[in-house]
Amino acid sequence: MARGGINRAIVQIARDALIARGVNPSINAVRVELGNTGSMTTIARYLGELGKGDPLPMGRRERLSDELSGLVGQVLDRLLEEGAEEVAEARAELDKYRASVNEQLSQTQAALAELQRQHDNLQAALDIQAGELSTCQSSLQSELTRNARLSQSCADLEVRVHEKDEQVRSLEEKHLHSRDALEHYRNAVKEQRDQEQQRHEGQVQQVQVELRQLQQTLMVKQDELTRLNRDNERLLSEARQQAKAATTHEDAALRLTGEIAAMKTAVAKADGAKEALQEQLGLSHAESRRLEEGLSRASAQLTEAQRLSEQYFAELTQLRQTMDHPAVENQSKNQIENQSKNATK
Repeated sequence: MARGGINRAIVQIARDALIARGVNPSINAVRVELGNTGSMTTIARYLGELGKGDPLPMGRRERLSDELSGLVGQVLDRLLEEGAEEVAEARAELDKYRASVNEQLSQTQAALAELQRQHDNLQAALDIQAGELSTCQSSLQSELTRNARLSQSCADLEVRVHEKDEQVRSLEEKHLHSRDALEHYRNAVKEQRDQEQQRHEGQVQQVQVELRQLQQTLMVKQDELTRLNRDNERLLSEARQQAKAATTHEDAALRLTGEIAAMKTAVAKADGAKEALQEQLGLSHAESRRLEEGLSRASAQLTEAQRLSEQYFAELTQLRQTMDHPAVENQSKNQIENQSKNATK
């Protein structure tokens, strides 16, 4: 006989069984007697109803008739029989439910074990991941520190590069100033050299003019002094080319002395022109001395001009070397200025 759950009869059978064994029919005891099935509220409600309908005391039952007692006994037996059947069915269903619950419990325990295993695996993986994360964090911290150090190094390098750029810019400006100063100095030296050359050429031209004037005077005064003028011109030419004015002048002076002596002899022999020749000779001596002084000056000027030309050539060579080596430009410039000042002096 199927049933949807416990009923009053089943609760009453369990209660009577407990009373027969001398056990207090409490809610928990009845539920245990029913195989731990049924709702506590339902069992309590049924127990309350059964408590209100308890049989009369034994004294009053004895006063009942035998027929009624037999009927009651039959009903009681029938109730006990049906209650036993209900209890058996309930216990069968309880056993089936218990087996189902045990099976579900086994499955649940297996699932729980699987979940525990997965949890352990996940925990181990989590521990590994935590270790890797710690390592990554340490590596990240190291990289951050390294990046910070590299950033600082880059910043320092940028500052140093900026400083080097400033130094290079300053050196370039100094180099440009030095180039400008050198160019100005070159122009000044060139102008000074041109002026010296022009002055030298003017002096040479002046000397040449003076020499030509002396030659013309000598030619007018005396034909015999023509050879002396040619010698003087040769001396001037040799003084320009080889700077041997002193030797040439001594030779010319010796020749001039011999010629003067010859002229004195010729004058002495000329009776009619003796005084005139003597005066001419005196003038010739004066002119000769003047010519000698002019030749001396010209020789000195030519020697100085050659020295200046050699010095200017050395300065030009040094300037070219200075242009090839800018590092020693200032030192070379000072040396050239000192040499130029000495040459000017």
